[in-house]
Amino acid sequence: MRTLAGKTLFITGASRGIGKAIALRAARDGANIVVAAKTDTEHKRLPGTIHSAAAEIAAAGGKALAVVVDVREEESVRAGVAAAIDRFGAIDIVVNNASAINLTNTADTPMRRYDLMMQVNQRGTFTVTQACLPHLKRAVNPHILTLSPPPSLDPKWYGPHVAYTMSKMGMSLCVLGWAEEFREHGIAANALWPRTIIATAALAMLGGMIRPEHCRRPEIVADAAHAIVTRQARECTGNFFIDEDVLTQEGVADLAQYAVVSGANPLPDLFVEGFGAG
Repeated sequence: MRTLAGKTLFITGASRGIGKAIALRAARDGANIVVAAKTDTEHKRLPGTIHSAAAEIAAAGGKALAVVVDVREEESVRAGVAAAIDRFGAIDIVVNNASAINLTNTADTPMRRYDLMMQVNQRGTFTVTQACLPHLKRAVNPHILTLSPPPSLDPKWYGPHVAYTMSKMGMSLCVLGWAEEFREHGIAANALWPRTIIATAALAMLGGMIRPEHCRRPEIVADAAHAIVTRQARECTGNFFIDEDVLTQEGVADLAQYAVVSGANPLPDLFVEGFGAG
């Protein structure tokens, strides 16, 4: 039985959505979770804070540390990492989940939104990993897992929203480079992306473009993430995993259990075949 018992996970954006689902899955093993996110008080449009997530993690069987971390700010990240080491003494796994989305074309993308996506998605992923790296080098079976798509130069993924696509592909290029850079240290670097759109509170930020009943629950990504970070790091690095493929490899036959609405046909996510033009 592969388990995360006693492992410490530093998860960005863990106050809600996929990040929280990954945290709760690890908590059921008895893991230590650093809930690293900005939301210290309730957001006016999105439910959940680092404190409510920490309470759920504790109820699920894990140990939680809620820290306010803005991945755009290096000092904030380093302070969060220092707090994690002070509390748990180690960081075994980094999950780069924090992300900003704005699905607009070039003319309709305000530069403040462009900057936000680049700072959170690409720069934030790099900053968090860099800050955690000394501790990963000392860990047993260390993993970096980044929530980003398989890298692609297919124009159909860029045309509708150049800025967002560049920011997500930048995260994936980090994974590509880290798998090679950290190979000698035995640190795994992998990416994970959903086959279908996941029902999270972030859907509300898209103005009702996607109906939740045609989505899957975040638990499918969480179960796939658990399967990846419990594998042997030296034997599992440089992969761009799709959630349902991981679970199929693990022998999970019933993917319907993850549907928001039983029997509904889930929509494919961005950056996977079946979505977009072409």
